[in-house]
Amino acid sequence: MNSDGKITIVPTPIGNLGDITLRALETLRASDLVCAEDTRITAKLLAAYDISKPLMRLDENSLSKRALDVIARAAQGANIAYCSDAGMPGVSDPGLRLVRAAREAGVSIEVLPGASAALVAYVASATVCPRFYFGGFFPRKENERQRTLENLRTLDAALIFYESPNRLVSALTSIARTMPTRRMAVCRELTKLHEEIVCATAEQACNIFTKREAASSIKGEIVLVIDPPDESENKPSAADLEQRASELISQGARTKEAAKCLATEFGISKNTAYDLVMKAANSK
Repeated sequence: MNSDGKITIVPTPIGNLGDITLRALETLRASDLVCAEDTRITAKLLAAYDISKPLMRLDENSLSKRALDVIARAAQGANIAYCSDAGMPGVSDPGLRLVRAAREAGVSIEVLPGASAALVAYVASATVCPRFYFGGFFPRKENERQRTLENLRTLDAALIFYESPNRLVSALTSIARTMPTRRMAVCRELTKLHEEIVCATAEQACNIFTKREAASSIKGEIVLVIDPPDESENKPSAADLEQRASELISQGARTKEAAKCLATEFGISKNTAYDLVMKAANSK
Protein backbone atom coordinates (compact mmCIF):
# COMPACT_ATOMS: atom_id res chain seq x y z
CA MET A 1 0.00 0.00 0.00
CA ASN A 2 1.48 3.31 -1.05
CA SER A 3 0.68 6.38 0.97
CA ASP A 4 2.31 9.57 2.11
CA GLY A 5 0.93 8.99 5.60
CA LYS A 6 2.66 6.98 8.31
CA ILE A 7 2.58 5.99 11.95
CA THR A 8 5.55 7.08 14.02
CA ILE A 9 6.46 5.42 17.31
CA VAL A 10 7.63 8.27 19.56
CA PRO A 11 9.59 7.52 22.77
CA THR A 12 8.91 9.89 25.65
CA PRO A 13 10.93 10.66 28.81
CA ILE A 14 10.80 8.08 31.60
CA GLY A 15 10.92 10.83 34.21
CA ASN A 16 12.94 13.90 33.31
CA LEU A 17 11.15 15.93 30.61
CA GLY A 18 14.52 17.16 29.36
CA ASP A 19 15.24 13.69 27.98
CA ILE A 20 12.89 14.03 25.01
CA THR A 21 14.73 14.26 21.69
CA LEU A 22 14.56 17.11 19.18
CA ARG A 23 13.39 14.62 16.57
CA ALA A 24 10.55 13.44 18.81
CA LEU A 25 9.38 17.04 19.29
CA GLU A 26 9.56 17.71 15.55
CA THR A 27 7.49 14.60 14.89
CA LEU A 28 4.84 15.53 17.45
CA ARG A 29 4.56 19.05 16.02
CA ALA A 30 4.16 17.68 12.49
CA SER A 31 1.58 15.03 13.41
CA ASP A 32 -2.08 15.24 12.45
CA LEU A 33 -3.05 13.05 15.41
CA VAL A 34 -1.27 11.86 18.55
CA CYS A 35 -2.37 8.47 19.88
CA ALA A 36 -1.48 7.80 23.48
CA GLU A 37 -1.64 5.03 26.04
CA ASP A 38 -3.00 7.66 28.44
CA THR A 39 -4.04 10.99 26.87
CA ARG A 40 -3.83 12.79 30.23
CA ILE A 41 -0.14 11.98 30.62
CA THR A 42 0.71 12.77 27.00
CA ALA A 43 -1.29 16.00 27.18
CA LYS A 44 0.99 17.22 29.98
CA LEU A 45 4.06 16.42 27.87
CA LEU A 46 2.66 18.29 24.87
CA ALA A 47 1.70 21.27 27.02
CA ALA A 48 5.23 21.43 28.46
CA TYR A 49 6.54 22.03 24.94
CA ASP A 50 3.62 24.21 23.78
CA ILE A 51 2.34 21.60 21.32
CA SER A 52 -1.40 21.43 20.61
CA LYS A 53 -2.64 18.35 18.76
CA PRO A 54 -5.76 16.17 18.68
CA LEU A 55 -5.34 13.25 21.09
CA MET A 56 -6.78 9.74 20.90
CA ARG A 57 -6.56 7.16 23.68
CA LEU A 58 -5.05 3.92 22.38
CA ASP A 59 -4.42 1.62 25.33
CA GLU A 60 -4.70 -2.14 25.82
CA ASN A 61 -8.50 -2.01 26.04
CA SER A 62 -9.18 0.34 23.14
CA LEU A 63 -6.50 -0.84 20.73
CA SER A 64 -8.51 -3.69 19.23
CA LYS A 65 -11.41 -1.32 18.49
CA ARG A 66 -9.49 1.71 17.25
CA ALA A 67 -6.31 0.34 15.64
CA LEU A 68 -7.93 -0.26 12.26
CA ASP A 69 -9.29 3.29 12.21
CA VAL A 70 -5.86 4.70 13.04
CA ILE A 71 -4.23 2.58 10.35
CA ALA A 72 -6.88 3.61 7.80
CA ARG A 73 -6.23 7.29 8.52
CA ALA A 74 -2.50 6.78 8.00
CA ALA A 75 -3.23 4.93 4.76
CA GLN A 76 -5.21 7.95 3.58
CA GLY A 77 -2.25 10.26 4.16
CA ALA A 78 -2.38 11.27 7.84
CA ASN A 79 0.80 11.45 9.93
CA ILE A 80 0.07 9.79 13.27
CA ALA A 81 2.30 9.64 16.34
CA TYR A 82 1.96 7.03 19.06
CA CYS A 83 3.26 7.63 22.61
CA SER A 84 3.22 5.38 25.65
CA ASP A 85 3.05 6.80 29.17
CA ALA A 86 6.85 6.81 29.38
CA GLY A 87 9.78 5.38 27.48
CA MET A 88 9.81 3.37 24.27
CA PRO A 89 6.33 2.40 23.03
CA GLY A 90 6.05 -1.32 22.45
CA VAL A 91 8.23 -2.26 25.42
CA SER A 92 5.65 -3.76 27.80
CA ASP A 93 2.79 -1.71 26.37
CA PRO A 94 0.28 -2.02 23.49
CA GLY A 95 2.58 -0.39 20.93
CA LEU A 96 3.78 -3.75 19.61
CA ARG A 97 0.27 -4.70 18.54
CA LEU A 98 -0.14 -1.41 16.68
CA VAL A 99 3.16 -1.92 14.86
CA ARG A 100 2.19 -5.47 13.87
CA ALA A 101 -1.24 -4.42 12.60
CA ALA A 102 0.24 -1.53 10.59
CA ARG A 103 2.91 -3.77 9.05
CA GLU A 104 0.28 -6.32 8.05
CA ALA A 105 -1.81 -3.55 6.47
CA GLY A 106 1.16 -2.23 4.51
CA VAL A 107 1.17 1.14 6.28
CA SER A 108 4.51 2.86 6.78
CA ILE A 109 5.94 2.64 10.30
CA GLU A 110 8.79 4.75 11.64
CA VAL A 111 10.34 4.07 15.06
CA LEU A 112 12.30 6.86 16.72
CA PRO A 113 15.11 6.08 19.17
CA GLY A 114 14.76 7.31 22.71
CA ALA A 115 14.48 6.65 26.41
CA SER A 116 13.95 3.14 27.79
CA ALA A 117 13.88 2.30 31.49
CA ALA A 118 15.14 -1.22 30.78
CA LEU A 119 18.30 0.02 29.06
CA VAL A 120 18.98 2.75 31.62
CA ALA A 121 18.69 0.19 34.43
CA TYR A 122 20.85 -2.35 32.59
CA VAL A 123 23.73 0.13 32.36
CA ALA A 124 23.16 1.63 35.82
CA SER A 125 23.21 -1.82 37.46
CA ALA A 126 26.96 -2.10 36.74
CA THR A 127 26.60 -5.62 35.40
CA VAL A 128 29.53 -6.64 33.23
CA CYS A 129 27.57 -9.17 31.20
CA PRO A 130 27.22 -8.05 27.55
CA ARG A 131 23.95 -9.96 27.15
CA PHE A 132 20.55 -9.35 28.71
CA TYR A 133 17.10 -10.91 28.78
CA PHE A 134 14.13 -8.56 29.14
CA GLY A 135 11.13 -10.28 30.70
CA GLY A 136 8.71 -7.35 30.85
CA PHE A 137 6.73 -7.14 34.08
CA PHE A 138 7.67 -9.75 36.69
CA PRO A 139 4.89 -12.34 37.15
CA ARG A 140 2.34 -11.50 39.83
CA LYS A 141 1.63 -15.00 41.13
CA GLU A 142 4.13 -16.84 43.31
CA ASN A 143 4.08 -20.09 41.32
CA GLU A 144 4.59 -18.18 38.06
CA ARG A 145 7.48 -16.21 39.56
CA GLN A 146 9.21 -19.37 40.74
CA ARG A 147 8.70 -21.11 37.40
CA THR A 148 10.11 -18.10 35.54
CA LEU A 149 13.16 -17.90 37.80
CA GLU A 150 13.85 -21.64 37.59
CA ASN A 151 13.65 -21.51 33.78
CA LEU A 152 16.05 -18.56 33.63
CA ARG A 153 18.33 -19.48 36.54
CA THR A 154 21.18 -20.81 34.38
CA LEU A 155 20.83 -18.33 31.50
CA ASP A 156 24.14 -16.60 30.80
CA ALA A 157 22.63 -13.11 30.61
CA ALA A 158 21.51 -10.31 32.91
CA LEU A 159 17.78 -10.62 33.67
CA ILE A 160 15.70 -7.44 33.49
CA PHE A 161 12.14 -7.11 34.81
CA TYR A 162 9.75 -4.25 35.52
CA GLU A 163 8.00 -4.33 38.89
CA SER A 164 5.37 -2.40 40.83
CA PRO A 165 6.37 -0.88 44.20
CA ASN A 166 3.42 -2.73 45.76
CA ARG A 167 4.84 -6.11 44.69
CA LEU A 168 8.55 -5.38 45.08
CA VAL A 169 9.05 -7.27 48.36
CA SER A 170 7.16 -10.30 47.04
CA ALA A 171 9.32 -10.29 43.92
CA LEU A 172 12.56 -9.97 45.89
CA THR A 173 11.44 -12.77 48.22
CA SER A 174 11.01 -15.09 45.24
CA ILE A 175 14.38 -14.10 43.77
CA ALA A 176 16.15 -14.52 47.11
CA ARG A 177 14.60 -17.95 47.54
CA THR A 178 15.80 -19.16 44.13
CA MET A 179 19.18 -17.40 43.90
CA PRO A 180 20.06 -15.84 47.30
CA THR A 181 23.69 -14.99 46.56
CA ARG A 182 23.09 -13.65 43.05
CA ARG A 183 24.11 -10.01 42.63
CA MET A 184 21.31 -7.71 41.49
CA ALA A 185 20.22 -4.07 41.29
CA VAL A 186 16.92 -2.52 42.30
CA CYS A 187 16.53 0.63 40.19
CA ARG A 188 13.81 2.97 41.40
CA GLU A 189 12.53 6.30 40.00
CA LEU A 190 15.10 6.38 37.18
CA THR A 191 15.97 9.90 35.90
CA LYS A 192 13.67 11.46 38.52
CA LEU A 193 14.47 13.61 41.54
CA HIS A 194 14.57 10.67 43.98
CA GLU A 195 16.37 8.19 41.75
CA GLU A 196 17.78 5.26 43.70
CA ILE A 197 19.88 2.28 42.65
CA VAL A 198 20.51 -0.40 45.27
CA CYS A 199 23.13 -3.00 44.33
CA ALA A 200 23.34 -6.06 46.58
CA THR A 201 22.84 -9.80 46.65
CA ALA A 202 19.23 -10.91 46.18
CA GLU A 203 19.02 -11.86 49.85
CA GLN A 204 20.41 -8.50 51.00
CA ALA A 205 18.10 -6.56 48.67
CA CYS A 206 15.12 -8.51 50.00
CA ASN A 207 16.07 -7.63 53.59
CA ILE A 208 16.61 -3.94 52.74
CA PHE A 209 13.22 -3.44 51.10
CA THR A 210 11.34 -5.68 53.52
CA LYS A 211 12.47 -3.40 56.36
CA ARG A 212 11.66 -0.30 54.33
CA GLU A 213 8.15 -1.52 53.52
CA ALA A 214 7.54 -2.23 57.20
CA ALA A 215 8.57 1.33 58.05
CA SER A 216 6.76 3.12 55.21
CA SER A 217 5.38 2.52 51.73
CA ILE A 218 7.69 2.03 48.75
CA LYS A 219 7.02 4.41 45.88
CA GLY A 220 8.10 4.83 42.28
CA GLU A 221 8.49 2.72 39.17
CA ILE A 222 11.03 -0.05 39.53
CA VAL A 223 13.35 -2.06 37.29
CA LEU A 224 15.10 -5.19 38.57
CA VAL A 225 18.40 -6.27 37.02
CA ILE A 226 19.78 -9.67 38.06
CA ASP A 227 23.32 -10.71 37.18
CA PRO A 228 23.93 -14.00 35.36
CA PRO A 229 25.19 -16.95 37.42
CA ASP A 230 28.91 -17.15 38.12
CA GLU A 231 30.95 -20.33 37.70
CA SER A 232 30.51 -21.48 41.30
CA GLU A 233 26.72 -21.25 41.04
CA ASN A 234 26.58 -23.36 37.88
CA LYS A 235 28.98 -26.01 39.18
CA PRO A 236 27.01 -29.25 39.69
CA SER A 237 27.04 -30.86 43.11
CA ALA A 238 28.23 -34.41 43.71
CA ALA A 239 24.63 -35.41 44.42
CA ASP A 240 23.51 -33.99 41.05
CA LEU A 241 26.18 -35.97 39.21
CA GLU A 242 25.42 -39.22 41.03
CA GLN A 243 21.69 -38.83 40.45
CA ARG A 244 22.12 -38.23 36.73
CA ALA A 245 24.52 -41.18 36.38
CA SER A 246 21.96 -43.40 38.12
CA GLU A 247 19.19 -42.11 35.81
CA LEU A 248 21.22 -42.91 32.69
CA ILE A 249 21.94 -46.46 33.85
CA SER A 250 18.29 -46.97 34.84
CA GLN A 251 17.27 -45.88 31.35
CA GLY A 252 19.35 -48.71 29.89
CA ALA A 253 22.31 -46.73 28.59
CA ARG A 254 25.59 -48.63 28.25
CA THR A 255 28.39 -47.49 30.52
CA LYS A 256 30.43 -45.83 27.76
CA GLU A 257 27.38 -44.04 26.35
CA ALA A 258 26.26 -42.94 29.82
CA ALA A 259 29.74 -41.63 30.67
CA LYS A 260 29.93 -39.69 27.41
CA CYS A 261 26.49 -38.18 28.02
CA LEU A 262 27.35 -37.24 31.60
CA ALA A 263 30.63 -35.59 30.57
CA THR A 264 28.85 -33.56 27.86
CA GLU A 265 25.94 -32.46 30.05
CA PHE A 266 28.00 -31.31 33.03
CA GLY A 267 31.33 -30.41 31.43
CA ILE A 268 33.33 -32.88 33.52
CA SER A 269 36.23 -35.11 32.44
CA LYS A 270 35.55 -38.44 30.77
CA ASN A 271 37.40 -40.30 33.52
CA THR A 272 35.31 -38.68 36.26
CA ALA A 273 32.14 -39.39 34.32
CA TYR A 274 33.14 -43.03 33.78
CA ASP A 275 33.86 -43.52 37.50
CA LEU A 276 30.43 -42.10 38.40
CA VAL A 277 28.68 -44.30 35.88
CA MET A 278 30.49 -47.44 37.05
CA LYS A 279 29.60 -46.62 40.65
CA ALA A 280 25.94 -46.23 39.64
CA ALA A 281 25.99 -49.46 37.64
CA ASN A 282 27.54 -51.48 40.51
CA SER A 283 24.96 -50.18 42.97
CA LYS A 284 22.08 -51.60 40.93
